[in-house]
Amino acid sequence: MVSEAPPFWWSRADWRAWSLWPISSLYAAVAGKRMVSARREKFDVPVLCVGNLTVGGSGKTPIAIALARQARAMGLTPGILSRGHGGTVSGEAHLVDIVNDVARHVGDEPLLLARAATVAVTADRAAGARALIAQDCNFLIMDDGFQSARIHMDYALIVVDARRGIGNGHVIPGGPLRARMVDQMRHVDAVLKVGSGSAADIVVRQAAKAGRAFFEASVRPTAPDGISGQRCLAFAGIGEPEKFFDTVRAVGGDVVVARSFGDHHFYSGFDAQELIDTAEAQGLQLVTTAKDAVRLDHAEGALSTLRQRVKVIEIEAEFQVAGAPRAIIEHTMHAWRRRRIEDRK
Repeated sequence: MVSEAPPFWWSRADWRAWSLWPISSLYAAVAGKRMVSARREKFDVPVLCVGNLTVGGSGKTPIAIALARQARAMGLTPGILSRGHGGTVSGEAHLVDIVNDVARHVGDEPLLLARAATVAVTADRAAGARALIAQDCNFLIMDDGFQSARIHMDYALIVVDARRGIGNGHVIPGGPLRARMVDQMRHVDAVLKVGSGSAADIVVRQAAKAGRAFFEASVRPTAPDGISGQRCLAFAGIGEPEKFFDTVRAVGGDVVVARSFGDHHFYSGFDAQELIDTAEAQGLQLVTTAKDAVRLDHAEGALSTLRQRVKVIEIEAEFQVAGAPRAIIEHTMHAWRRRRIEDRK
């Protein structure tokens, strides 16, 4: 899997995408076959997948959190399966300890997800499912893993960023798609467009043609005091840093300096000191994302100082239709009940 998406993936297909087309075609053929023929392990609990069609962030984390909270409000005990990108967990499933675990071990996203539900981090999603069920979780949410074909999904919700969509429309390595659109859409139950923009329209049209459900959501930032009206140094190591810089501006901050780092970047003492020195020299307020902030927790030296001084902007998913999260949970439950009946025949 590609960890950093090349910029050309997100613009109109050019010679670079087309020169890689033979390799992309091979990758697409293997990925498509695996999605169709892989034996997916079934569990006697509902499984909701919150996935995407492409490599790179699409806003899945706040959506998974919102759905976990909705499931809990409906009397369920949700558990979340995460790959733990950026972490070092290997082997057996690890249940996230939000107090003692560090992002370098479990990844940054699992620490955020653990605010809403029990989280199991592992590359083996079947092992993670068993670990969550052993913790009495009776509703599983897969954060990503749509293409993994490891466990049976009762409902697959695909999240699409309205600003980036599917990029140039090519499959890895020529573009960001994890498999051909047509192969992926066969396994999709619903599409969720996040944010504003027209880049996701091609996916929305395909979903409509296939009779798939469609939802819309946006992210609502929650900013602490001390950002609005202030000159800021904003930094972020996420899939699309520019989106965060726009968020800082939206909550009233004046982004004087914007620093971008790689997705899931673990800051060094040098990084931290450079950010602190730049902010002090220009009289700027340090601002970052919740994902970046958890990577600074439990640190020492300059990293600890940076964590103490930085203001953190949290984001929450806000569905266009208030009842959408409940509907998604109910659709998943209905599909699970139907599966149980069919399996018993």
